[in-house]
Amino acid sequence: MNDFNRSPLFYMGDKYKLLPEISKHFPRNINRFIEPFTGGGSVYLNVQAKKYLLNDIDKEIVALHKFLIESSKDQDQFFKKLIRIVKTYGLSRSFMEDVVPQKLKNEFVKTYYARFNKPGYLKLRENFNKGKRDYMKLYVLLIYGFNRILRFNREGQFNLPVGNVDFNQNTVKALNNYFEVVQSKKINFQTKDFVQFLDQIKFEKDDFVYLDPPYLITFGEYNKFWNEEREEELLEYLDRMTKEKVNWALSNVTDYTKRGVRLENKILKKWMKKYNVKKIKSNYISFHNNKQKIINEVLVKNY
Repeated sequence: MNDFNRSPLFYMGDKYKLLPEISKHFPRNINRFIEPFTGGGSVYLNVQAKKYLLNDIDKEIVALHKFLIESSKDQDQFFKKLIRIVKTYGLSRSFMEDVVPQKLKNEFVKTYYARFNKPGYLKLRENFNKGKRDYMKLYVLLIYGFNRILRFNREGQFNLPVGNVDFNQNTVKALNNYFEVVQSKKINFQTKDFVQFLDQIKFEKDDFVYLDPPYLITFGEYNKFWNEEREEELLEYLDRMTKEKVNWALSNVTDYTKRGVRLENKILKKWMKKYNVKKIKSNYISFHNNKQKIINEVLVKNY
């Protein structure tokens, strides 16, 4: 994994851990890399192309990407402001110093980061929600938040609870890699529905579309607005792109089993038979209960 860059957003559903498997199936020569569901962005960070047309319907995740891309122009200023916020709110920061008392570590062996960070995190969240959008504060909230999910209530207020996480050296490394990579890429970000995004593109030779949409049968926060109608709409769109000789690859899940309950994406399994399907190994063990979640993930491609 040292050969791959991980997004500093650590977005839930991110494809970083699967990149060694899926990237080897991508075309070698890519004109424009087109991604309708960019999410955390770990895929585009590891693809070589002349241009990058990127999109996500989540305006906040796109705003964070744009914020980080702009911050890459003055990295010293970025880290100064970041450290100032982390210190002001008394958050853990092992990337520069260990401020968590040993007594707390001994008393709460597995959850001491959450215990230590909770007061400062809640105060930071309160101040973020009171003011205008401060994407540095939002980025800090995301890093310390539970499962690093971008979640807002109906009033537009960030409402994620604190997670048992720390701002560590891995986060700093991911930030530095992101800053280095984006400075050499021609990137255009949009915030449209995937149909609107793709409809506006006049495809050119060697364009490549990679799609990692919400999964119909899994339970991530980002999947809650996805349904069978949207799934069928996406698959029909890919059929049309195939007729137009546009190369694409789709990541998705055919089967999902958790606690003995098995779910199956019959729509996907029937549709993908006409394409080139690669099985991707993605079985995970839950850290909390050591029960296996069996996820049959595939990469479907039309070339």
